[in-house]
Amino acid sequence: MERPAWAPRSIDITVPSVSRIYDFYLGGSHNFEVDRAAARRAMEFLPGLPGIMRANRAFLRRAVRYAAEEEGITQFLDIGSGIPTFGNVHEVAQRSRPGARVVYVDNDPVAVAHSQAVLAGNADADVVAADLRKPAEILSSAPVERLIDLNRPVALLLVAILHFVEDADDPYAAVAELRDALAPGSLLVLTHASFDGVPSLAARGDGAAGVYENIRNPLIMRSREDVARFFEGYDMVEPGLVAMPRWRPEAAEDDDPYAFSGLAGVGRTA
Repeated sequence: MERPAWAPRSIDITVPSVSRIYDFYLGGSHNFEVDRAAARRAMEFLPGLPGIMRANRAFLRRAVRYAAEEEGITQFLDIGSGIPTFGNVHEVAQRSRPGARVVYVDNDPVAVAHSQAVLAGNADADVVAADLRKPAEILSSAPVERLIDLNRPVALLLVAILHFVEDADDPYAAVAELRDALAPGSLLVLTHASFDGVPSLAARGDGAAGVYENIRNPLIMRSREDVARFFEGYDMVEPGLVAMPRWRPEAAEDDDPYAFSGLAGVGRTA
């Protein structure tokens, strides 16, 4: 397999990556055949997976606009940001609030490399190569210390990331550690895969989850109750924890059942 010029030498291009699979679902070009093959296998069980990803991105853009325009947030920490695509957080936030500061965090070298390329020349945005499971390393990183004032409200974005963290790695503790570092008035913006609203897809979802298990990135489908636990210490913003298309829709509600295969919510610290 020929290595594209944009692929860092440090990555194994024969092993699928969650970030690059996600990029493929969204119609991106920064993925390899091994990623596309894994995505197609998952789509044999859940053909509507790209629709889930589009609903996730649409929620992200709405939530960032809400944070900037209605909550007055000017600092954004996006953990598990993935490979840059249309409507990135810094684009949405800085359009609503010129001068808004954004730090992206990801542990995929391709995602980090492309974020660096996209952000070149943008003094108010940067990227960190780090892992959600090590919050202290994220919070003490140079980009966070340069751009994020933890004494002022921050929008913490954990979008489509927590369902890749197993219970054994205690994602609740990681989220709580990040919460405790944030100033009052900060927001938690979160999405998580779940079939609670569409039980008819659950059986097929097991097959798709098996694909991720095989590439050593288990997909953890949590219940609504379990997802709500991530918001401990936050007051929920209306309409609460709901299916992704139902969080403050800007147009007619998406009627694709796959778009309801995930929960979304925004919480505010007191």
